[in-house]
Amino acid sequence: MITLYGIPNCDTVKRARAWLDAHDVGYAFHDFKKQGVPPAALAAWVADVGWETLVNRKGTTWRQLDAAVRDGVVDAASASEALRAHPSLVKRPVVEWPGGVTVGFDEAAFSARLRR
Repeated sequence: MITLYGIPNCDTVKRARAWLDAHDVGYAFHDFKKQGVPPAALAAWVADVGWETLVNRKGTTWRQLDAAVRDGVVDAASASEALRAHPSLVKRPVVEWPGGVTVGFDEAAFSARLRR
């Protein structure tokens, strides 16, 4: 089963969901705003893709964080703490596929995952 994690009003999440729907790919949606960031899943993502990939440093949430909080994100532990405290800080969508994780939406990457 595929699980797509994100925020419903995020444009990138909307595009990813539309792509999956158009390709008749079933998935479960996990809403970060309502359900938070699952600690066990976050640990697996950090191990799989690295904390640097998961932290969205280009978004509004990052820019609005206190400078001390931003400066404190320096490793997996501090990034994980920030991502749990500020779910909108996670680069979206995070998709758990059989055999791995992708972050962000890329049609080619999604197609490749379906061919596995």
